[in-house]
Amino acid sequence: MGKALTVLDVVRKSADFLERKQVENPRLNAEWLIAHVLGMGRMQLYLQFDRPLQEPELGKMREYVARRGKREPLQYIIGQTPFLNLTIKCDHRALIPRPETEQLVEQIIDLGSEIDEEVRILDLGTGSGAIALALAMHFPRSQVVAIDESIKAIDLAKDNALHCGLQNRVEFVQSDWFEKLGEADLFDLIVANPPYLTKEELSYAESEVKDFEPVIALVADNAGLEDLLIIIEGAFKHLEEGGTLWLETGIEQHSALLDSCNRYGYSESEGINDWSGRPRFVRAKR
Repeated sequence: MGKALTVLDVVRKSADFLERKQVENPRLNAEWLIAHVLGMGRMQLYLQFDRPLQEPELGKMREYVARRGKREPLQYIIGQTPFLNLTIKCDHRALIPRPETEQLVEQIIDLGSEIDEEVRILDLGTGSGAIALALAMHFPRSQVVAIDESIKAIDLAKDNALHCGLQNRVEFVQSDWFEKLGEADLFDLIVANPPYLTKEELSYAESEVKDFEPVIALVADNAGLEDLLIIIEGAFKHLEEGGTLWLETGIEQHSALLDSCNRYGYSESEGINDWSGRPRFVRAKR
């Protein structure tokens, strides 16, 4: 019998394989995968590099590395991702929460002094539920409604609410944007991260995105503006006077979106850059 492979041996072999498959940050990916197999945090690995691996662990690692080599997102393989102070379960039913979307929530929280804590919040296109749950946690006296057209996404979001201990704080509704809301349903804050890519933009995206994440949550018609424009129009009718709409957007869409905000009568609207300086968010006040 040959010498048993150690954690470090497997990390190195896996990283070499992933590098050949052109996976970004191959060593980091290998470390996350082996940490997941062993049920520990990635930093704990550094104390276990000499640990020999058993065959069941090696078999699981081979499966995960093969999946990652086919460019399946790391978050789908591991089954979760951090989002602000929450751990969000991830799978093919919804988009993986992005750092830009964390920034969107942080923008809202940073300006939270302008919103009373007893707010009614609407999250449109909730997906995994990350935005709704992060806001529910930050505004503990808020009432949060989270909408998605996909019943599969709603089921995932409900799982996440339970997992985060926020199942009594968020009401999940299957709806095509505002369809299931009544005229009297008014909110202090409406937030949305809707589809905003064009089909052409998606064709240039990494395999992890275009081959694995739900296209319905990524691509919109009319140069990527279709859903954003529907939301701007509908949100005006469902915002309280002085209420705020926040949108995550594509980087070349702000001119059209701000024109739309003016047309529907918002009292003020502005485009806001993300941390990399790209125009990423729109904020409009009723």
